[in-house]
Amino acid sequence: MEDWNQFLFPYRQIVDELKIKLRGIRAEYTNSHRRSPIEFVTGRVKPVDSIKEKMSRRYIEESRLRQDMEDIAGLRIICPFIEDIYTVVNLLRQRSDLNILEERDYVHNEKASGYRSYHIAFEYTVQSTDGPTVLLAEIQVRTLAMNFWATVEHSINYKHQGNFPEILEKRLQHVAETTYKLDEEMSSIRKELAEYQNNKED
Repeated sequence: MEDWNQFLFPYRQIVDELKIKLRGIRAEYTNSHRRSPIEFVTGRVKPVDSIKEKMSRRYIEESRLRQDMEDIAGLRIICPFIEDIYTVVNLLRQRSDLNILEERDYVHNEKASGYRSYHIAFEYTVQSTDGPTVLLAEIQVRTLAMNFWATVEHSINYKHQGNFPEILEKRLQHVAETTYKLDEEMSSIRKELAEYQNNKED
C-alpha cells in the first residue's frame, strides 16, 4: 500500500459520521425523557499493523482489502442491559443509511472463549469530492459487563498471543460466565423494580 493515510481516510469518515448519528439515538431518548438503550458509543479505524496481520492470517490480497475486510471501520455500542442489545439491533435494522449484510449473535451463542457480543457487518456510503463510495464496516453491540470482559481478555491475549496454560484459559471462561450471570441478574432486578413501581402506582 503506497499511502495508508489516503486509503484509510474514508473509513475515518465512516467512524466520525456514525458516532454522531448513533449518539443522536441516545440523545433522542434522553430528550423525550425515556430510558436510553445506549450507554455510550465508541469507534476506531483499525491500525495499519492490525490490518497487515489480518491480511496475512486470512490470506487477503491488498487489491481485495475493501471487499474482504469488514472491520477496518468499527463502532461499538455499549448498552446497560442484555435486552437493550436487541432493541438497538432493531433500531439499526430500520436505518436507511446502513445496508446490513450479516448479523452474528454471540450474545446467546457465545464463542468458545466466553466472548459475547452482537456483530453487524454492513455497507455504508461515504460522500466525497470524487463522489459516493460504498465501504464495509462493522458495529458491535454489547453490555457494559461484556465490554469489560472483552477489553481485558483482549489485552491479555494481545500481550501473550493466547499462549498461556489451559487452566488460565478455563478461568477466563469462568469469568465470562460469571459476567453474563451478572448481566442476567441486573436485568432481573430492573424488571422487578419496574413491576414494583407499577404495582405501587396502581
